[in-house]
Amino acid sequence: MAFADTNSAELASWRDTVIRFLADEVEPHYEKWEKAGIVPRELYGKLGAAGLLCVDLPEEYGGSAAPLAFSFAIAEESARLGYMSLTSNMMMHSDIVAPYILHLGTQTQKQKYLPRMASGECFGALAMTEPGTGSDLQAIRTSAVPDGDGWRLNGSKTFITNGQHAGVVIVAAKTDTKAGAKGMTLFLVDTELPGFRRGRNLEKIGMHAADTSELFFDDVRLGSDAVLGRIGGGFGHLIDELPRERLMLAVAAVAHAEGALQRTIEYVTSRKAFGQTVASFQNTRFELAKVKTDIETTRAFYEKCCRLYEEGKLDVPTAAVLKLASSEMEGRVVDACLQLFGGYGYMAEYPISRYWTDARVQRIYGGTNEIMKEVIARSLVGR
Repeated sequence: MAFADTNSAELASWRDTVIRFLADEVEPHYEKWEKAGIVPRELYGKLGAAGLLCVDLPEEYGGSAAPLAFSFAIAEESARLGYMSLTSNMMMHSDIVAPYILHLGTQTQKQKYLPRMASGECFGALAMTEPGTGSDLQAIRTSAVPDGDGWRLNGSKTFITNGQHAGVVIVAAKTDTKAGAKGMTLFLVDTELPGFRRGRNLEKIGMHAADTSELFFDDVRLGSDAVLGRIGGGFGHLIDELPRERLMLAVAAVAHAEGALQRTIEYVTSRKAFGQTVASFQNTRFELAKVKTDIETTRAFYEKCCRLYEEGKLDVPTAAVLKLASSEMEGRVVDACLQLFGGYGYMAEYPISRYWTDARVQRIYGGTNEIMKEVIARSLVGR
């Protein structure tokens, strides 16, 4: 499918396409996937066949050259419906890993990976976090040392989204232990290489179907063509790509909050207490008004940041403000919505409970909100 522009009719039609796919291929199975703790691998082939992966990639790499709004619409609609596990998996693949390869890769690397990522044949992951390092990327211990005309990779990563299904992993590793931030390099690692090993699929309090894994690298032999970007440029590359990653977290946060509000409106207008609907009580009405206001003000800032990103002007501090604001808003909204369900909100059979547990990690990954505050503060008053 080719996209000419972002006119409202075309984008609305695209959203309908996304919603139909989710209704047909996701809704009947999602509860089962949540209980299993993983989305089946074959779903990604279906997503690729439907044109729902990597849609903003150039056509020469298997994408549709769609405006960014069309990629964001996929995340918005799945998050709005409460499929945050799938949202997380797709965003990591299409909106984080694929842009890294597009922006930093050689022509050979792009031809090797991107068409297969667009089709769903090869799924992508980004491996930065390690046990004991958290958001402190300069403290990573995974290393890559020169070995003939290539490299030998050793170390481990944790909390890696798509770890179980990934066919290619972008790995951050130290190539010079004495160079600080300038001693980090990114590598493209095929998961079929000897020495690569997947650890367990980690159990989480939310987003159960989003496979989150430990990964291990034991003397993985990499060719010189596995370097992504510049040797020693890894930390800078990560910083350059952070605005889009944090923008995507805001996309999901806003839509997820909107979905929680819609489900709450449906509940309070049908549920009765003391002979009247819950929606008729002033407290309910005022809470809904507060939630709506919270969502709309955050959406306005998110849309501004989308425009800045498309113009190449979304900087790291502004993206940090957006990530902080949107994830905190999401937490407030889903908590307020769950409260309006009363005791039923705490029951797993009601989707609002999943909105609540799924939202919690948004304040942690992509850089914790405490780190966001530090990034913002440094832009204001320095270190």
